[in-house]
Amino acid sequence: MSTSSIQTNLPGPKASSLLERRHSVVPDAVSYGLPTFAEKAEGARITDVDGNTFIDFAGAIGTINVGHCHPKVKEALHNQVEKFIHTGFNVMMYEPYIELAEKLANLAPGAHHKKVLLQNSGAEAVENAVKIARKYTGRQAIVTFANSFHGRTLMTMSMTSKVRPYKYEFGPFAPEVYKAPFPYTYRRPGGMSEGAYIDFMIEQFNDFLLKEVAPETVAAVFMEPVQGEGGFIVPDQRFVHAVKELCEKHGILFVADEIQTGFGRTGRYFASELFSITPDLITVSKSLGAGMPISGVIGRKEIMDAAGAGELGGTYSGNPVACQAAIAAIDIIDNENLNERAVEIGETVKATFTKMAEKVDCIGDVRGLGAMVAIEIVEDQKSKKPAKEMAGEMVAKAQNSGLLVLGAGVYGNVIRFLMPLVITDEELEEGLTILKETISAVWHENTEFSV
Repeated sequence: MSTSSIQTNLPGPKASSLLERRHSVVPDAVSYGLPTFAEKAEGARITDVDGNTFIDFAGAIGTINVGHCHPKVKEALHNQVEKFIHTGFNVMMYEPYIELAEKLANLAPGAHHKKVLLQNSGAEAVENAVKIARKYTGRQAIVTFANSFHGRTLMTMSMTSKVRPYKYEFGPFAPEVYKAPFPYTYRRPGGMSEGAYIDFMIEQFNDFLLKEVAPETVAAVFMEPVQGEGGFIVPDQRFVHAVKELCEKHGILFVADEIQTGFGRTGRYFASELFSITPDLITVSKSLGAGMPISGVIGRKEIMDAAGAGELGGTYSGNPVACQAAIAAIDIIDNENLNERAVEIGETVKATFTKMAEKVDCIGDVRGLGAMVAIEIVEDQKSKKPAKEMAGEMVAKAQNSGLLVLGAGVYGNVIRFLMPLVITDEELEEGLTILKETISAVWHENTEFSV
């Protein structure tokens, strides 16, 4: 039995009315992919206001690992709302903040004593990690990597690599932010082996600390264990270890931005575990809150305690309702074995498109960790030329066929998978079938047109 069901044109009658109202009061700069509006959602399905049902491979950009409206999350929210909604942790404290902080400290890599600061959004977590790193080290410079994404605020936008649409004409940017080269193995120079390429990229990072910024002025290096918006680029473990070792050598803090990679997405609570590294600081958000706005910075006690009283915090930071959602989400990941499920999902997705790439010349690369998988769309496998328009057409066509899916990548030619980890085998198979048929149809249309 089909899960997706498209009964109207998109947008349908009710969505068309809402879309008109939306354009009247919401800035055009707030983008949207599908021109419709959600009415209800459960698990890995979303139904819009006109009764169309979609299989969700987008997961609200990676925030719904435990699924939409999980009963345990709803129960936790209702129970907290019955007590109180907010007091301000810096006005009158509450236990949910402490309980969540304890859980995060216990889950994060490393046996050292950790402390946890809670905030509202991923960008806020990154901003605070910058503040903490600067306070602890007494240094100013921050290093991020090519293809990275860390947020849309002034500081995090400065740290982000992709210019359009995130940085274009929004400058000047925050000073003392430096971009280091990052390995993109699929796009290494022709004729160079993977091993030689990683050696070269490690050498490039060493040169970066000689030519671009003095290491003794660097407070922290921020790295996504798997680059999200950049296109789900997975760095070689040797590169990650080399960066970590250089940080340790020069007294630089290593910060893992786990906002998209965390809480089951890669098959672990933290992708850092898969690289066998222990970050000094970790930023978290997205699927931590199961759809509620919450984020955090997890770090070594001595680093987290460097700032003085009142120097960290915020009005809504660590809201008790959001804390309860996060506590419930962690329990769900444990009790429903979602880390293991992520590995199963990832294996299925990779196998599906690796096999399809043998027949369809536009799938250039299939990559990822756990259920954080992406396919890169190219004009042909030999040239590897990015096919941005073709990838966009595939995404749009899939959405109109009942599958919510997202693009990504610095070239705009990557299709990424962020489906809820509670997705059923039947829903997963149906979604993959929709996308396979879409890719095949669009590729054949473009191939015929080019001939």
